[in-house]
Amino acid sequence: MRSDTIRVRTGNRPQVHDLTDECAGFVRGEGDGLLNVFVPHATAGLAVIETGAGSDEDLLLVLDELLPRDDRWVHRHGSPGHGRDHVLPAFVSPSLTVPVIGGRLQLGTWQSICLVDTNLDNAERSVRLSFLPSP
Repeated sequence: MRSDTIRVRTGNRPQVHDLTDECAGFVRGEGDGLLNVFVPHATAGLAVIETGAGSDEDLLLVLDELLPRDDRWVHRHGSPGHGRDHVLPAFVSPSLTVPVIGGRLQLGTWQSICLVDTNLDNAERSVRLSFLPSP
């Protein structure tokens, strides 16, 4: 297995950050296998979603409705409503796996691999990319 960590600056606002180009570059030149993407943070997740046509903004709006940034959360350190950020990975998984064939991600036409980060308190994220070749 080959593995590497990339850094992503997400800033101080919720965002859906497209990682597809970094992931494609990581597996380029490989054969067949699986790409695992993992974010080692308690307040971020990963999604395969269309970007650029409004779906990324829609996802953030739905997360705000489902997990409001208010004072209902028992987990209270950090910025107001930060407890909801700690619940996010139960809804937006911290890992995902994508098939790779001939060194190319097997994503659908409109699919992108994205980091979903609603945490206002952590402006930089690590993302672990791991390629497991077919035997």
